[in-house]
Amino acid sequence: MAERPYIVGNWKMNGTRAMLSEARAIDRAAQRYMKVEVAVAPPYTLIHAVHKEAEQIGVGAQDCHPGAEGAHTGDINSSMVADAGAKFVILGHSERRQGHGESNELINAKIESAIESGLRIILCCGEPLDTRDAGKAEEYVLAQIKAALTVVEDPAERLTIAYEPIWAIGTGRTATGEDIAAMHGAIRRLLDETYGEEESAKVRILYGGSVKPDNAREILATPEVGGALVGGASLSAESFLGIVVGASEAEEA
Repeated sequence: MAERPYIVGNWKMNGTRAMLSEARAIDRAAQRYMKVEVAVAPPYTLIHAVHKEAEQIGVGAQDCHPGAEGAHTGDINSSMVADAGAKFVILGHSERRQGHGESNELINAKIESAIESGLRIILCCGEPLDTRDAGKAEEYVLAQIKAALTVVEDPAERLTIAYEPIWAIGTGRTATGEDIAAMHGAIRRLLDETYGEEESAKVRILYGGSVKPDNAREILATPEVGGALVGGASLSAESFLGIVVGASEAEEA
């Protein structure tokens, strides 16, 4: 497993310039927890501003269009977010897959574009409740990942995977430690088979799904959990840094 846990805040469709104070607070505090890699993905409108404020934390984008310049009103491509200061991009989030009908093929095109622009990828995967109840959770999640791995040739440099059980996003529910360990273990085995154990070990697998300061340490101590993708709790420096502290404590344990 990679040396440092990776804690990433996904601000989703939240934030105006007033939230730069939260970004500054996160950045300054992160300098006290160097055993943890910390990053945030603000909305497009704040990428450049947060990048200018950040001395320690990474800054990324929540999505990108797969195409180059052209007639795509309202879209923003990977070269644009890189130019704004983003170093990574979140792709395949369940809210994009479900709310915008994004297919594996479209996500692959976005991955290819992002890699060409020099961005790292956080690839999201996760199953809905009916799929889990049908006993097909691993099959469903691994199919999402397999599709993407066909276009990622240098995973150690470019790839992070974020497992987010859809039924645990924004619901206050969290998968059990056994659930998380089982899925992360299955993902690790797929990476081992695809890239070999040495290369696979450099790819962090994050957990996302109602991660909060009070459960972060336990989740981050689970086998094969290399960090967290945090939604609502990342909007406040206080709550987000509680998760960073949990990651630091889990690393030291």
